[in-house]
Amino acid sequence: MERPVDMFDREEEWAALAGFCEDPTPGATLGVVTGRRRQGKSFLLDAACEQTGGLYHQALEGTAVDSLRLFGARFAEHVGAAAPLAFDSWAEAIDAVLGLGRQAPTTVVIDEFPYLVKAAPELPSVVQAAFGPRRPERTGSRTRLILCGSALTVMGRLLAGSAPLRGRAALELVVPSLDFRLAREFWGIDDHRLAAQMHAVVGGTPAYRDFAHGDGPRGIDDFDAWVVRTVLNRNSPLFREARYLLAEEPDLREPGLYSSVLAAVATGAVTRGAIANAVGRPTGDLAHPLTVLADAGFLAKADDLLRDRRPVWRIAEPLIAFYHAVMRPVFGRLETRGQAARTWPGRRATFASQVLGPNFEEICRAWVALYADPATLGTDDLGDIGHGTIHDHEQRAAMELDVLALGPADGERRRLVAIGEAKWGVEMGLEHLNRLRRARALIERTNNLDVTDTRLLLFSATGFTDDLRAAAAAGSGPDIVLGDLHRLYEGG
Repeated sequence: MERPVDMFDREEEWAALAGFCEDPTPGATLGVVTGRRRQGKSFLLDAACEQTGGLYHQALEGTAVDSLRLFGARFAEHVGAAAPLAFDSWAEAIDAVLGLGRQAPTTVVIDEFPYLVKAAPELPSVVQAAFGPRRPERTGSRTRLILCGSALTVMGRLLAGSAPLRGRAALELVVPSLDFRLAREFWGIDDHRLAAQMHAVVGGTPAYRDFAHGDGPRGIDDFDAWVVRTVLNRNSPLFREARYLLAEEPDLREPGLYSSVLAAVATGAVTRGAIANAVGRPTGDLAHPLTVLADAGFLAKADDLLRDRRPVWRIAEPLIAFYHAVMRPVFGRLETRGQAARTWPGRRATFASQVLGPNFEEICRAWVALYADPATLGTDDLGDIGHGTIHDHEQRAAMELDVLALGPADGERRRLVAIGEAKWGVEMGLEHLNRLRRARALIERTNNLDVTDTRLLLFSATGFTDDLRAAAAAGSGPDIVLGDLHRLYEGG
């Protein structure tokens, strides 16, 4: 399989897919492809079927009878039958799929599989039975069946625990969002500051460029106008996208509650107690909603690396954070003709504090995980990367660290590879460096971590004072690392 020339990135995903589809080993195999909506899964799979002459079927919402009928029509079209095939059951249909691979490896993709499961809950068990290890229909076939879906809660249950397909899949491919550097390249943005602001709005979701009809900001001075004419434009697909994403997830059965939880997190309530207070529910009532939102890919649970059982919650999709923090409180006004341009200036400060700042922290953590050179961190052997909180008893305050990297938990005294602070709109100076030095000393005493070679990371989108630059350049140690936007996007 040759990677399509119009496919951006996805080299790793395409290689995994090609290896699965072209595997000549006897016996039919099963693959599962998941990922949040709009990430390009269907594009990948359709391209794979086109390259291999495979069967691609995109399921639609419908009844069990109608869904089976539509699959029969697509199957007949693929094999060149004169009329649609009338399968009596999904068991018969899956056996027909296995029959396609009797002579050579044959790719078959069933996209939007959760729609079929909703109509025919027995379908995963049918597939399990069809792919029985010693079943002649499977052993005599080389069909490569791929089940794909964006409803992460449904897809996650396919392979979890005692689910019917547990242990049956030879491929479990997750198609992620593009990281912040790839997103900049995808949108064709040269200006680093503009790229970071764009990422805080649309993240790394490829489909959103199409939603905007390819309209990206023409420069940093066009960013505000771009937000108004695309995301805040009531006639743009991006305007209601965050609402649609919530509505499309079948397990979110209390949309009001789930929307309120997301709004609470987006506006700064990141602990379970703070979220409960914001939505007016007892803390114990939030265990299920938080779990469901995390399973659906809307929230991410981030453990405090310095304090056990003190997790915080973050919005996993930037557009959802933008909607709930910036748009939701004034949505009725935005739906009124001509109000987007008038409303945005008043929401700009909220965007900076509740969306842009937290997203910048995520970019800095991603840089440490993906792009920082081993020489910068003093090692290429990293373990957990996240955030941390240390209590300063003398100051009677908690010190929050935006970036924290630990070495592997290998049984020895664990290394504190790096701690850092990230500020979007603040010029960082010696006071920020001294704060990190104090935090490093406190962590050594309180958490018994090895801080011998800990790096102190200072990230700023605004800049650094001359005193701080001088301290970093004076050779006061390789432990001081300054990360501006150019370094985040271009260097290590």
